[in-house]
Amino acid sequence: MLSYIEYPSWISPEVIPGLPIRWYGLMYLLAFATTYLLMRVQIRRKKLGIDPDDLLNFIFWCIIGLLLGARLLSALVYEPEGGYLLRPWLIFWPFRDGAFVGLQGMSYHGGLIGAVIAGVIYCIRRGHSLLLWADLTTVSVPLGYTFGRLGNFINGELYGRVSTGPFAMLFPNASRFPANEGWVIETAEEVGIPITDPDMMINLPRHPSQLYEAALEGIVLWLVLWFVVDRLAKRQGTVCASYLIGYGLARFIAEYFRQPDVDLGFVISLTGDPGPIYLLSSFGDITTGQVLSALMILAGALMLLVLHIWGRRRPKIATYADRARGEQEAARAVRARRKRRKGGR
Repeated sequence: MLSYIEYPSWISPEVIPGLPIRWYGLMYLLAFATTYLLMRVQIRRKKLGIDPDDLLNFIFWCIIGLLLGARLLSALVYEPEGGYLLRPWLIFWPFRDGAFVGLQGMSYHGGLIGAVIAGVIYCIRRGHSLLLWADLTTVSVPLGYTFGRLGNFINGELYGRVSTGPFAMLFPNASRFPANEGWVIETAEEVGIPITDPDMMINLPRHPSQLYEAALEGIVLWLVLWFVVDRLAKRQGTVCASYLIGYGLARFIAEYFRQPDVDLGFVISLTGDPGPIYLLSSFGDITTGQVLSALMILAGALMLLVLHIWGRRRPKIATYADRARGEQEAARAVRARRKRRKGGR
C-alpha cells in the first residue's frame, strides 16, 4: 500500500501548452493585485486620503525593485559556480536553448531588499512618511506570498526534503537516489515503492514545502498582522517590525522541510558533521535562507526597540490613524510648497 501522495499529473507550468504564458508569472500578477487591493482597504479604513494614482506609482516602483533584487541575489548568491558573473546579460534573459523559460530563480530576500530600496526612494521623493507606507505595505503583502508559493508548487520546484509523513508527495522532476543505499531501501519499503533493480535510481516522496510556506509565510502571517498586530499597534512602524519578525520566523521553520540548494548545502552546522541536504538529520544544520531569516528577525526586534525608545520621546497622539493623517497632511504641505517654488521659477 502506498503511503504518499502522487503529484497531480494534470498540473502543467504552462497555462496553454506551446505559448509563453506560465502559471508562475500569473501568480505574481495575482500577488501584486492582492497587495494593491488590500492597501486600498487599509487606506479607506484608516481614512488616510491617499491618491489611488500615488499608490499605483508606489507599487509600480516597488515591483521594479523587487524583480531586480530578487533576480540579482538569486543569480549572484544562489548560483555559486559564477556563470552569471562571466555572462551577466543572461541574468534577465528569459530564453534557454531557444525556448522561453521566463526568469528562473528568484530570491525572496533579494526581492525584499530591492523593494525596500525602491519604496524608500519613492517616499523620500514624494515627501511621504516612511513608517506609514511601510506599515501599509507589510500588512497587505503576505497574502500575496500564497500565490507565489503556489506558483512554485505548479512548477514542481523548491520541493522539500525526503519524508515518509502523511503529507509526503512524489514530485516527478525531483532528483533520484541510488537504490542500493540502506536509507533509500528503508524509505522505499516504508512508503511502498518497489525496488526492482539495485542499480536503479529511485524517486522518493518529499515534503510539499511550497504549500507549507504558502500557509505559514502567506495565510498565517497575514491573518496575524491584519487582524491582530495592525489593530493593536499604537506606533507607526510596529506592523513593519512585526512583519520582519513574523516572516523571518515562518521562513526559518519552513527551511527545515525545504531542501537546500545542492551547490550551497548547509552554511552552518552546529554539530560539526552536517547530514545530507535531502534529509532532516539535525536542527543544527542551518541553510542560507535560515541565516537571512535570522537577520530579518534581528532587524525586526531592533526596530521595535528603536520605535519604543523613540515613541517615549515624542508627544502622544490619540490614535494610529490620527498620527497617520497628520503625517499625510504634512507630506501634502511639503509637495504643495515644492510646486509653488517650481511655479515661481
